[in-house]
Amino acid sequence: MDHTTAEIRNLALVGDAGVGKTLLAEALLFAAGATRQKGSVARGTTVTDFDPQEKKLQHSLDAALCHLEREGKLVHLADTPGYPDFIGRTLAALEAVETAVVVVSAVHGPGPMARRMMEFAKGRGLCRVVVVNGIDRRDARVVEVLAELRDAFGRECLPLNLPTEGGGVVDCFFQPSGGPTLLSSVEDSHREIVEQVIEVDEALMARYLEQGQEVSPDQLHDPFEKALREGHLVPVCFVSAETGAGVDELLRAIVRLLPNPSEGNPPPFLKGEGAAAVPVEVAPDATRHVLAHVFKIASDPFVGKLGYLRVHQGTLRAGAPLFVGDAKKPIKATRLYRMQGKEHVEVLQAVPGDIVAVPKIDELAFDAVVHDSHDEDHHHLQSVNLPEPMVGIAIEAAVRADEQKVADALHRVVAEDPCVRIDHSGRETVLYGFGDLHLRVLLERMTERSGVTLATHAPTIPYRETITGRADGHHRHRKQTGGAGQFGEVFLRIEPLGRGGGFEFVDEVVGGTIPSHFLPAVEKGVRRAMAEGALAGYPIGDVRVIVYDGKSHSVDSKEVAFIAAGRRAMLDAVAKAGPIVLEPVVQIDNTIPTAAIGGVTSELSTRRGRITGNQQLGADRAVVSAVVPLSELVDYASRLKSLTGGEGSYATELSSYEPVPPRRQQELAQAFRPAADDDD
Repeated sequence: MDHTTAEIRNLALVGDAGVGKTLLAEALLFAAGATRQKGSVARGTTVTDFDPQEKKLQHSLDAALCHLEREGKLVHLADTPGYPDFIGRTLAALEAVETAVVVVSAVHGPGPMARRMMEFAKGRGLCRVVVVNGIDRRDARVVEVLAELRDAFGRECLPLNLPTEGGGVVDCFFQPSGGPTLLSSVEDSHREIVEQVIEVDEALMARYLEQGQEVSPDQLHDPFEKALREGHLVPVCFVSAETGAGVDELLRAIVRLLPNPSEGNPPPFLKGEGAAAVPVEVAPDATRHVLAHVFKIASDPFVGKLGYLRVHQGTLRAGAPLFVGDAKKPIKATRLYRMQGKEHVEVLQAVPGDIVAVPKIDELAFDAVVHDSHDEDHHHLQSVNLPEPMVGIAIEAAVRADEQKVADALHRVVAEDPCVRIDHSGRETVLYGFGDLHLRVLLERMTERSGVTLATHAPTIPYRETITGRADGHHRHRKQTGGAGQFGEVFLRIEPLGRGGGFEFVDEVVGGTIPSHFLPAVEKGVRRAMAEGALAGYPIGDVRVIVYDGKSHSVDSKEVAFIAAGRRAMLDAVAKAGPIVLEPVVQIDNTIPTAAIGGVTSELSTRRGRITGNQQLGADRAVVSAVVPLSELVDYASRLKSLTGGEGSYATELSSYEPVPPRRQQELAQAFRPAADDDD
């Protein structure tokens, strides 16, 4: 059936691995009548974990979409991965919804991924709901977990229902009645949540406090949603996805209390590029120009490439011409699908707030904006600050004839995962991800899809070079052959920028000693020297280059001459400016059994690590955080597995680049053989 924007609810299930997000999705689908029976993760029969790798590992590896209908409302539900290795896919899915449903374990409480998702959702202006799953477990700690939630995320975490002895729940919002609970009384919880909600509505608060009037759930609807949008309220729902306890109550809260796409905080769209970009209003109006964004790319075995779109404005119709970004050539989405896991439900149109998949359009890419008017061609969502993948593996085709197949497979995995990076800058192709599991999944997927055998080995560490002082450089390039010669002379000065400063090229030439049309050639030569490296053969960064003088010849000066002069002048200056080699240092968060803290801490210290934090998660788990040079983590995954009996996991994120120890710098410099200057 067709739905209006007001009848749509969009939410993503997020949180740590193993807390039951996929089973909760199954319970919601079954309770709403969208499926005839509840699937099993162990048997590989769930709607959202349909990929063979997911069935084998029994964990979600990608964000999967499904939908259900309840009380005339259409609920789009994204089931997302809980492993930190796949956080990019989770963050991308959150860009398509109004509400983040953070699922936590009734046994372990909020883990590191839950905490990270709560922080991200708050910063992005999403409404947040916490679902405590597993209340039927014998070792459930519902009293302690609620206290941990309020300690971690604030006193605004208030229950909508309450767990009872024996794994049941009672409602404390819509129909506050029932017997004893494991927490406070139903009446006290009802009063607490009402008083929290009415604080955002002065008139309602006055009637409640001054006149003593009771407030009905209908009267609380608008202030409830306002409290959600402002982060003034984070509802907590207790459920058991296994037994179904609390699932109907959660569904009722979803369709009656969560915002529709016109009630949530508007997405942060910008118009223009770079520093000139300005915020722009995007209205969920079905009559305006179409504006949608691509939040996921997938390869489907039956229909090929699928682009998942969240429609923000206008009505997207099958067969209508569309534009991708600033492209001038229109595309045509001949079919629109509403996804139910791997199943495709064809629809004829999508209104603002809808989530649909479009098949077989090669122009679609992650984060692209799709529209039907050239007035919208520079609209884009404000970029999410995705963490940079730093764990790499060098890959190549085991058989030379398969090189193109490997290249095609790499292209597909990069398109599908926003946190995968490919580096071809050295003599090897390096695939970068967030950890051993991430890379293993990517390699298996490439092998299965392309049918090729991959050869892998540890990659070269991505060192960098920079300078510590100022220096001048000079080079005169002169080459005389039988005909016209080559001549160019460059004087330049270099100075260090702060870490992450990048590269600045400054023109201070006066009097035309270097004609302006040759300055791009000088910059090209400088950049070539920076890419090659001067001390140990690694890219140079965080440098300002000021070209201030030079000479030219009316006949012999050519672009190639100033490229060579710029390159050699840069190398001359770097040699005098105290060059150093920098190594990548990563933040590593280890989720481990409490009993393994001592061993893991000691192991990190032996790897030149510096412990930065130690956080207890429940009674038997902890997160040990540290900063460690990436070069020290080559065999860390297997060592952590040994130290924790296979129960430990870790996630990495680039922290900084820091100078390597002097002895290591000397070794790298001695191994470097500068490239010959074939321009001389």
